[in-house]
Amino acid sequence: MKRILIGLLILSPMFASAQGEWNQKFEQLGTQLPTANNYRNASGAPGKDYWQQRADYVIDAELNDENQSLTGRETITYFNNSPDQLSYLWLQLDQNMRSKASDTPLITENVVTKAMSGRDIQKISREYDFDGGFKVGEVSDVSGRPLKYIINKTMMRVDLPKPLASGEQVSFNVAWSYNIQDRMPLGGRSGYEYFPKDGNYLYTIAQWFPRMAVYDDVEGWQHKQFLGRGEFALEFGNYKVKLTVPADFVVGSTGELQNASQVLTKAQLEKLAQARKTFDKPVIIVSEEEARKAEKNKSSAKKTWEYHASDVRDFAFAASRKFIWDAQAVQLDTKTPLAMSYYPKEGNPLWEKESTKAVANTLRTYSKHTVEYPYPVAISVHSASIGMEYPMICFNFGRPAEDGSYTDAVKWGMIGVIIHEVGHNFFPMIINSDERQWSWMDEGLDTFVQSLTEKEHYPTKPLKRGEARLIVDYMKGDKKGIRPIMTNSEQILQFGDNAYGKPAAALSILRETIMGPELFDYAFKTYSERWAFKRPSPADFFRTMEDASAVDLDWFWKGWFYTTDHVDLSLSKVKWYKMDIPENEVENKAKKSKKAKISSGESSQSLMDFGDEAETFTFTDTDPAAVSERFAEFMNVTDDKSIMKANADRNFYELTFENKGGLVMPIIIEWTYEDGSVERQYLPAEIWKKNENVVTKVFAKDKKVTNIVIDPNKETADVATENNVFPRMENNSRFDLFQSGGE
Repeated sequence: MKRILIGLLILSPMFASAQGEWNQKFEQLGTQLPTANNYRNASGAPGKDYWQQRADYVIDAELNDENQSLTGRETITYFNNSPDQLSYLWLQLDQNMRSKASDTPLITENVVTKAMSGRDIQKISREYDFDGGFKVGEVSDVSGRPLKYIINKTMMRVDLPKPLASGEQVSFNVAWSYNIQDRMPLGGRSGYEYFPKDGNYLYTIAQWFPRMAVYDDVEGWQHKQFLGRGEFALEFGNYKVKLTVPADFVVGSTGELQNASQVLTKAQLEKLAQARKTFDKPVIIVSEEEARKAEKNKSSAKKTWEYHASDVRDFAFAASRKFIWDAQAVQLDTKTPLAMSYYPKEGNPLWEKESTKAVANTLRTYSKHTVEYPYPVAISVHSASIGMEYPMICFNFGRPAEDGSYTDAVKWGMIGVIIHEVGHNFFPMIINSDERQWSWMDEGLDTFVQSLTEKEHYPTKPLKRGEARLIVDYMKGDKKGIRPIMTNSEQILQFGDNAYGKPAAALSILRETIMGPELFDYAFKTYSERWAFKRPSPADFFRTMEDASAVDLDWFWKGWFYTTDHVDLSLSKVKWYKMDIPENEVENKAKKSKKAKISSGESSQSLMDFGDEAETFTFTDTDPAAVSERFAEFMNVTDDKSIMKANADRNFYELTFENKGGLVMPIIIEWTYEDGSVERQYLPAEIWKKNENVVTKVFAKDKKVTNIVIDPNKETADVATENNVFPRMENNSRFDLFQSGGE
C-alpha cells in the first residue's frame, strides 16, 4: 500500500522540477516594450508632453466619367507640433503602387498551375494596358513658386526653403492627376466598377490625393513604401473639398454636404430633412426610380459637390448616377448621427432592407464599448468585391442574384462586412493606430468589437471570427506558415487569421475567460477614450489594459502576440486518494480501503479510468519540530484530530496537467459527481509560474467524481480537446459523449 504524508501531498507540486526548456513565459514585458517617457507614460496613457502633427487640406478635384480619370489641386497646411525642426516633408503617393515602375508586381510571388485562367496569366504577363500612378504637375508654395521635390516610388519628399521650426506651420500646393483603375480585373481598394448592361460606372475613390505621411515620437517619419497590403498612417486635420462630377451623379463622401440646395432637388432636400428626425427605419432620399432614369439619360452637364470634414485623418468619396440613397438618424447618448447607404439597383432588395440598419447597429454597439461616435454621418456604399474603410464612409460587397434573390450566406456576408468596415471608423479612424506597421491594432480590435455587435444585434448570424473555437484550426497549423501577431503588415502570412482572427479570439478569451466582462470592458473603453484622436502604439494598449484593471497580463500578451505557440493543455494523469484510517480512530466514518487501480494515462491507446477503489494515504499528526519557524504560530492551534475527522470521508483527486502547446492559459475544470451534479473550477494561468510545462494540483471533494473535463465550453482555443477528459476511452467515444453539450 502506498503511504504518503498529507503535508508532502499538498506541497509537492511547488518543488517539482521543470521539464524541458524554461521559456520564461511569465517574464514581464517591461524588457521588451519601449521605455515610458513624457510622451507616453507607463500607465499606457498619453504623457504630459504628448504631441502629434496636423495637416489641413483644401482640395478641388474633377472626376471625368468619359475617360475614368481624376484631376485635382490641393493646398496643404502642415502644423509642426513636434519639438523638432523639419527641413523636409514626406507625402504619400499611394496610387504609384499602380504605376508601371511599381515594386508591387516584382515582389509578388506566383506559380504555374495545371489550370490557368486568363486573369492568372494576365497577372504574370502584365499585358493589360493601364497607365496608373500619380502624374504630379506642380509642387509650389502659396505664392506659386516651385518647391524642390523628389518622388521615391510611393513617397514624395518636399524640400522646404527654410526649416520648419517647432510650433510653426507651412502651406504649399500640389497639382496632380491619375487614371482610375477598373477594380474588377485589377483589384484594389479604390477604383471603378463598370456595368455593361447600362453602360455606367460606379466609382469608389480613395488614396486619390497626395497625403501627408506621419511624423511622430515612435517612428519619426513613417514612410514605409506602400506595396498594397500595409494600410495607412495618417495625420488628423480639417478638409474643405469640392468635387466636380457629371450633373446626374450622386456623391457620398467623408464630411458634411455644404451646398445641398445646389445639388439636390427640393424633394430630395425634404427627404434628407425627414431622415434627420426618423429613428426607426431608413428614409429613401434618391429612389430606385430616379436612379434608373439617370442611368438612361446620362447628363453631359456638371455639378460641384462641396464637403467639409473636421478632425479626420483621411477623405474618400463614392460617385455614380446609379446610386439609390437612404438615411436614418441614430440616437446615441448625446449625438444623433445619420446612418446612410448608397447602392445601385443591383444591390436591391437586400441593401434597402439591411444596409443602413447594419450601420446604425454598428454605431450603437461600438459607441458603447469604445467612444461615442463623434462624426455627423456614417455611410455604407455598395460595389462588388470590396470591403474598405475611410472616415465616415466605407465600400462594401454583398450582391443579390440578378432576379433579386439572395442566400443567407450573401446576406450574412454583406451584414458582416458592413459592420466591420463601419466599425473601422473607431479603429483606426478615431483611435488612430499605425496601420502600415501593425495591422492587428485596427483589424484585430475591430473584428473583436464586430463580434460583439453581431452577437448583440444578429444572434442567429454564424460568427466567422471573434471566439476561441473559431481560431483553433489556424492555431494548430504548420508553424512554418504562421507568424506572431506582432509582425509588420507586409510580412504576415495567412493575413486574415493573423491580423483579424487571432487577435479577435485573444481579446474574446481575455474578456470572457481571463478578466471577465466588467474589468475588460472598463479597461478597453479606457484605452479607447485615452487614445481617441491620438496615435496609440501596441505598448499603450497593453499597458492601459493592465493599468485600468489591476490584472497582470504580460504573460498573455507575450504568449498570444509575440509567439506562435498554441493552446494544448492535457489532463495527463488523475489519481484518486482517500485517507487510510483505522476504524476505531474515527467513529462511524471511514472504513479501510483496498488499494485502487491507478490510471497513469501514459498510453493514449489504453483505457484511462478511476479504477474501482481509491488509493490511500496515511494521516499523521503534525510535528511542530518539522515545521519552519514562520509557521509555528499556525501549528500551535492545529487540531489534528478535527482535521482528520473533517477529511475522513473526503476524496482527494491529484490532477497532473501538461502544457503541450506552449501557450499557458487558465485551467478550467468541470467536475461531474456520482449524484449527477456538476461543478466548475477556475485555476488562473499563474498556476504555471513555477513550471511552464507540468503542474500537479490536489482537490478535496466531498462527493465521488465520475468525470472530469478541462475547458468544457471550448473557451481557451485548445487545439486537442481529446486529451482534456477523464476517464478517456479508445477512439474518444466517451469524450464525444461528454462534450456534446459544450458547443
